Amino acid sequence: MDLRKVIDELDARRDLRRITERARTVFDIARIMEQFDRGPALLFEEVEGFENAVVSGICSNRKRVSETVHISETDIYDRLMKSIAFPRPPNVRDDGPVAEIRTEPKLSALPILKHYENDPAPYMTSAIVSATAYDSTENVSIHRMMVLDDTHLVIRIVPRHLYRFCELARRDGAKTLDVAISLGLHPALLVAASSPAPFGVSEYDVANALLDGRLSLIQCSNVTARAPADAEIVLEGRILLDKQVNEGPFVDLTGTYDIVRKQPVIELVSMMHRREFIFQGLLPGGAEHKLLMGLPYEARIWNTIRATIPGVRRVALTPGGCGWLHAVISMDKQSEGDGKAAILAALGAHPSLKHVVVVDRDIDVDDPLEVEWAIATRFQADKGLVLVDNIRSSSLDPSSDQETQIGAKMGLDATIPLSKNRGKFEKAVIPE
Repeated sequence: MDLRKVIDELDARRDLRRITERARTVFDIARIMEQFDRGPALLFEEVEGFENAVVSGICSNRKRVSETVHISETDIYDRLMKSIAFPRPPNVRDDGPVAEIRTEPKLSALPILKHYENDPAPYMTSAIVSATAYDSTENVSIHRMMVLDDTHLVIRIVPRHLYRFCELARRDGAKTLDVAISLGLHPALLVAASSPAPFGVSEYDVANALLDGRLSLIQCSNVTARAPADAEIVLEGRILLDKQVNEGPFVDLTGTYDIVRKQPVIELVSMMHRREFIFQGLLPGGAEHKLLMGLPYEARIWNTIRATIPGVRRVALTPGGCGWLHAVISMDKQSEGDGKAAILAALGAHPSLKHVVVVDRDIDVDDPLEVEWAIATRFQADKGLVLVDNIRSSSLDPSSDQETQIGAKMGLDATIPLSKNRGKFEKAVIPE
């Protein structure tokens, strides 16, 4: 299961647009990616200065992701949560297509994109980083990486599992942490690497469960890390635990620039890739970025709420909420307090949430006009408002204190009261 097979499938379904005009890696490709942000996947066949194609938009909508992993849209939440709960170790091979060519690392040989006007350097935005802790615990996660030179990157590491790996290595006196950086991947790997799997569960195992056991890995030759055998490119390197430099500014989910921080440097030691490799790009702040960040957390919110409210139907982290900060939840309310209970459960399941709206099942959570109509006709602030202040918020929200990550949150219960005449709240229907 590799990226090339997915591209062929999208092409056959006419869900791929081939860009044959020559485009530059500096701004040109990003501008076209933005133009077709919610449209088909894109394959840039002529990239100025490079012989390799660039693909993007593979994961820019739920339907496309569901089709590539052969799961219906209605089942994807359940399948992802089951894959996290029941991961399957993948097969480990001695060799694979990604090892066709082994060479010295040279980042300038890759068509790494520069996206926005104030980007300080080209950024890799669709790569997964795999690492193994001293006790053989493995983590696989997506990180943005800024190019410093041909053999060095600076990686943004938020305080999650890879951050913990670095702290454990420092505690044991290590100066470096081995990593494998893989690019050009099947969507199941990207979704799994974005998932909120608990510490100790390898996201490779989650991806293998999503793929019904079809994932294969290879052991890297120069570092203690594993990589997908069918990847397009794998960079082998080491995080320098005692060296940090400025990272950013970088355009994140909100479409605004994240703050500049001191972040660790990766020193590359080797590179392997397929012949005529395809480079995978991802537009920061675009639909693909939002879906990969948001979809696994939609599943987590849905799974958390249904533990106590079985009537929950859909969760949408909305495009206007950057696919991260705003959630709309539809449900079949069984008791009067279910709406507020769902709001609190959602805020607990996804601490970055800022606003939550709960609606009835007759409201399309993907239609902002219907959601606003529900707020206008079914919500009263003195009864359905939930306000929480001085609480952990998202570092991506420019209106919050991004250093302390403290902010305020709000929930709106826009469901029909059970105790009143429901008829006056129902949408009028013109019969056939």
